[in-house]
Amino acid sequence: MNAEPSKEVARRSLVTRLRERNGRNGDARPHFVVCGADALVYTLAEELANSGHRIRLTVITPTRVRPEVPDFGDLRTRGVRVIHAERLDERAFRDAGLAGATALALVMPDDMVNLHAALCARAVEGDLRLVVRMFNTSLGHGVKKLFADCAVMSDAAMAAPAFVASALGEVAPTHFRYAGRTLYVARRGDVAADSVVLALTSGAAVLPRQETGHDPRDLVLAEGSGRNNAQAVAARHLARAGRRRRSLLGAGRALRGALNRKLGIAVFSTLTVTVLAGSLLAHLTGVRGVWRSVYVTLLTAIGSSDVEPNGSPVAQAAQLVLAISGVALLPLITAAVVDGVVKARLAINSDKIRGVHADHIVLVGLGNVGTRVMRLLTDLGVDVVAIDKKPDARGAHAAERLGVPLIVADASREETLRAASIETCKALVVLSTDDAVNLQAALHARAVRDDLRVVLRLFDDDFARRVQDAFNINISRSVSRLCAPAFAAAMLEREVLATIPVDRHALLVAAVKVLPGSELDGAPLERADRPDSARVIAMSQADSEWVDWTADHRRVLAAGDEVVLVARRAGLRRLVEQATPPLEQARVD
Repeated sequence: MNAEPSKEVARRSLVTRLRERNGRNGDARPHFVVCGADALVYTLAEELANSGHRIRLTVITPTRVRPEVPDFGDLRTRGVRVIHAERLDERAFRDAGLAGATALALVMPDDMVNLHAALCARAVEGDLRLVVRMFNTSLGHGVKKLFADCAVMSDAAMAAPAFVASALGEVAPTHFRYAGRTLYVARRGDVAADSVVLALTSGAAVLPRQETGHDPRDLVLAEGSGRNNAQAVAARHLARAGRRRRSLLGAGRALRGALNRKLGIAVFSTLTVTVLAGSLLAHLTGVRGVWRSVYVTLLTAIGSSDVEPNGSPVAQAAQLVLAISGVALLPLITAAVVDGVVKARLAINSDKIRGVHADHIVLVGLGNVGTRVMRLLTDLGVDVVAIDKKPDARGAHAAERLGVPLIVADASREETLRAASIETCKALVVLSTDDAVNLQAALHARAVRDDLRVVLRLFDDDFARRVQDAFNINISRSVSRLCAPAFAAAMLEREVLATIPVDRHALLVAAVKVLPGSELDGAPLERADRPDSARVIAMSQADSEWVDWTADHRRVLAAGDEVVLVARRAGLRRLVEQATPPLEQARVD
């Protein structure tokens, strides 16, 4: 998050709206509606269903969803209502019971569809929390201003840094600003000890109780004391790794692209005959010396020699063969040159030989996430070669503007990967929406180079983990699994400041307010801190803008205090329950 969140948000709380609506319809359960057509709609619905809250959940999808979306049968058995609508308009929302609903998530993969749906939803229920998925962040800022209570989120923006970091073997450039301070994620060895706010990992442990050592590879949350600290860390690692271009490799690829095999054989054969005939003629006519032999051969080949009626039959035959081969050689050389120039020009225009790199990133898939990853890599100064089977992929124009070569071909074929110089690349990042293509591309790449770093996108998190273990894939991630917790938290009106990817999961940085009569009201701060689940990093008193970053854990909390923490999703849910009074918790849960 780039903007610092305001602590004075002028809107009614979730609890207030629930109380009003419960009075209207007599149903104590809040109603959440999720609309989408790809993997995120299923993962978000599953996240809400597993949130531990007693809610009514309705999912709206078109009849035909993307192939990677699982069947909703298991969610139906748990009380989730699934309806189909080909168009998200007022009629569809009324059929779904949106009137009186608490929150609506619009996670269709098309920005314009989500915007139109948001406008229709406002006509059905004006007092509604909207969570809108937007790829275009500029459009997203404008959309957010249209609605009183709206969160605009980009799954591509959330997931891309994790893929970039995995490709470079570095830490995802996650940073956020809160209460006048910029916090960012780094490895312990890259920051000063007095800048560390919280240890995120210690060996294999996440959010540990105490550090078991000072391994420089452990992840920490650090405070930025200077300008662009996170970017400086990334730039330092890139400078250390360096970028080397191999001009000879590019020249060789260009030469191979320019030559025609059949034409090359013809030219070679004619040249062989010319050299043999010329050598024989020079020997029989008594010509001595290399230069004189070449001179006689070339003049005879182009038809400039005199007829030798008194020469020996063998010399005359050699002269005749040489003259005939010369007649054939000149057009063949001309044809070879023209053909080579034309082929080279076409190859350059189609990006087949432009930008042949070493130590580059091969990126497969230029959808929403792939396009964002490409932009981040080029911003960091990393060479990228992109592959997509669609010439009109979402990121095709962006690739052209950025000067990124785009190979339009099937990435699951080995020859496509070789065309992208997979043999000399730094890493392969596979981000298409087809799990089968992604896995096949990764395995083909490993067959070419068994030491290649592979970052793989897969939908199912369990499948991703098993693939990573079975095939020795460096990183396999599920975009929807990384982003769904943040979307769910936004629907539940939890103030999520940032999402930190750790391994295949995400930690949430959130601010939770202590309500009167809750378990935390009058309890020490240490009760909110639970190692391995939720760690407190700061707190602020009620009606105060000042944030205490070194609060004593024995300090007693009071109603209105705000606790800032880094937590797993279950840890955040538990803290919200602690900060909510039993009566209101019963209404929400």
